[in-house]
Amino acid sequence: MIKVQLQPFDVGDEYAALKAQRKGVGGFAMFVGSVRDVSGSDDVSAMTLEHYPGMTELALAEIEAEARNRWPLHAVLIIHRYGTMLPGEDIVLVITASAHREDAFQACEFLMDWLKTKAPFWKLEEGKTGLRWVDAKASDDAATTRWSKPQ
Repeated sequence: MIKVQLQPFDVGDEYAALKAQRKGVGGFAMFVGSVRDVSGSDDVSAMTLEHYPGMTELALAEIEAEARNRWPLHAVLIIHRYGTMLPGEDIVLVITASAHREDAFQACEFLMDWLKTKAPFWKLEEGKTGLRWVDAKASDDAATTRWSKPQ
């Protein structure tokens, strides 16, 4: 399930709702990403995420489908927010469910790596020094590359 939304989400409620539908699952893995109050050596007072509706959901669906092709998943939940958020607010939630923990862990990590580099969101940080667009880091690209399938 994919949700791209402006409003905050409640991690506990989302997990409980997913778990209630999947009583036969042996393992859930979860990642929650939040706005930090610092980026490198710069402070962050707010972050604005922009996206193109329709295009974003399609890209997230493709990323989810790739995870489902790689691991035997019983459920996937991806929630990604857009709009302006303050430090401490949650941006993204990924929950994967599988019969065994290893598949759930790997799929969750894969999804976050690919969301970080392949999801069409644009991040604008605000701080004491002004506004700055956030570029992908080399470490993000390296994390994505490690999931490449051998030719």
